[in-house]
Amino acid sequence: MWIDTTLRSKEQEIMDDLDMSGDILIDSLDKIATINQFLGGNQLTINGVMQLLDGYPKDKTISIVDLGCGNGDMLRALSKIAKSNGYTFDLLGIDANQATIDYAIELSKDYDDISYIKQDVLSPEFQTIEYDIALCTLFLHHFEDDIAFNLIENLEQKSKIGVIVNDLHRHPMAYYLFQLITIFVGNHMMKEDGKLSIRKAFKRQDFERFASRLKSKSQIKWKWAFRYQWIISK
Repeated sequence: MWIDTTLRSKEQEIMDDLDMSGDILIDSLDKIATINQFLGGNQLTINGVMQLLDGYPKDKTISIVDLGCGNGDMLRALSKIAKSNGYTFDLLGIDANQATIDYAIELSKDYDDISYIKQDVLSPEFQTIEYDIALCTLFLHHFEDDIAFNLIENLEQKSKIGVIVNDLHRHPMAYYLFQLITIFVGNHMMKEDGKLSIRKAFKRQDFERFASRLKSKSQIKWKWAFRYQWIISK
């Protein structure tokens, strides 16, 4: 049966359990990062960052916060990009799961420009953090519409340069493509969460509706494989 993606799903993903830990979590984080890299997801965020920094002086340290950072692969990729392009980044990963943060710290021990904290991005504590650029890579779809917009509006107001949203396109073909590329993956949790993520994701009109309520300039583009890149520039 052809899946109906008319409305966003409100189901909770297994990984939304913030107390989860153990091998299944670590394996899921690694496989999500691998698939994201394979489908060009990391490059989509990096491309957005570089667009925001076009013409920005390289003699200034640029602070970047990555919300829902997972195992930190996005930040490690940005660290390498900074070094190869003459930028100095101060990179901060935030996740509400302590086991995830511990794993990201372990994988990033050789990166002196990356740090991590366990924090709920909807908490008052998050409001005290200063940053030039905020990243939401495969993160925004975890929230219902009102909460997602309020988060983006807050990031827009607090960021000094802008915000990059890189998230899934809620579309049947995206759902079945994910099923196809994970057909031989043994991690049941990752496979089920991945399909649910697509059902919880966005369509262009969702992002356009959000963008129309912001003060900053928005650029929304569809990218392969079934992703949206939303650049909010100050």
